[in-house]
Amino acid sequence: MPETSKVIDERLLEKKHAQVVRVFNTINTERMSDIPIVNHKINVSLIGLQDWNGSYLGILITPWFMNIILLPNQPDEWSDIPELSNETHVFPSGKYKFLMGFEPDIGKYQTCSLFSPMFEFADNQAAIETAQAAISELMNVENIESTDIDSEQIQRIWEGEEPLPEGIRDDDLATSETAPPTPLSEETEQVATMTLEERMHQPMSRRELLRGAFLKKDEAK
Repeated sequence: MPETSKVIDERLLEKKHAQVVRVFNTINTERMSDIPIVNHKINVSLIGLQDWNGSYLGILITPWFMNIILLPNQPDEWSDIPELSNETHVFPSGKYKFLMGFEPDIGKYQTCSLFSPMFEFADNQAAIETAQAAISELMNVENIESTDIDSEQIQRIWEGEEPLPEGIRDDDLATSETAPPTPLSEETEQVATMTLEERMHQPMSRRELLRGAFLKKDEAK
């Protein structure tokens, strides 16, 4: 990428970052000040904001939740998608379900819940470290499970209608490209569409990794 393009991209990320933090700081002040689920030890932060498949991806921390957030490249890009509808996105670690939201100063955005409320965080630094661990694990292909690609998606990939997700090999799909996909059981389909919060709690090792930031604080006391 030319140096000028890198500078432009960094400025766009900085602008988007400042916009989101400003909006949720305003929400915190104007709408959430007297709400009992607010942890006043936590500040609004946007962690790890980056380009992802033409959108902006990061971890949004507020005093009342921690969510993965996706923001469109253009403000009206998701204008045809209804608020509160669900969208499934594929990351290196698997498939995750997002909820469509809207704020006038941001436009449409999508979130996947990690934590809510935020009282299990002793301080703001613990929340930040957990968010950093979460986005790292989101991008870790070693976390993917075979159930993360469903039969219909496999069929679309075989027919050339959808690209192979990053970090997935052809031989992960089937031993023969001509073999028809096997329908997933109802139980497997439920696992494939778990929210990230559910996935972080199952298996337990993934939960422990994300909890590590403040578990270490407890051990040090």
